[in-house]
Amino acid sequence: VKSLKQHLDRPMAKGEQAPKRPRAQELVTRDYTINLHKRLHGITFKKKAPRAIREIKKFAMLMMKTSDVRVDARVNKHIWKSGVRNVPHRVRIRLSRKRNEDEEATEKLYTLVQLALDAPADKCKGLQTEVVTDV
Repeated sequence: VKSLKQHLDRPMAKGEQAPKRPRAQELVTRDYTINLHKRLHGITFKKKAPRAIREIKKFAMLMMKTSDVRVDARVNKHIWKSGVRNVPHRVRIRLSRKRNEDEEATEKLYTLVQLALDAPADKCKGLQTEVVTDV
């Protein structure tokens, strides 16, 4: 089975229609649980909270397939609330793929990272990824 990238990059045969737009172009909102504990294992104490924000951005890029990721201030406060060293083990976040209103923007879509559940890390364990319909 060919990958999507190979399928989209191949030359079209004569009389063949262009492939449909991938699902990464549609607007969607999902709730995810990120295990920060495993992503920050072995990181120096004074670099844990900044690295946690970078890991959340990296996770959002992978899941939503947009290079423009914006982190809400509440997520930042939640990560930093116990200081630079004591980052929560898990965090429940809401990723929303939205249309970019700026005309000069290179990307048509961006991802907004918001706090989905302001709960302790043990309350986030075991929760599945959910598609949010009413935002």
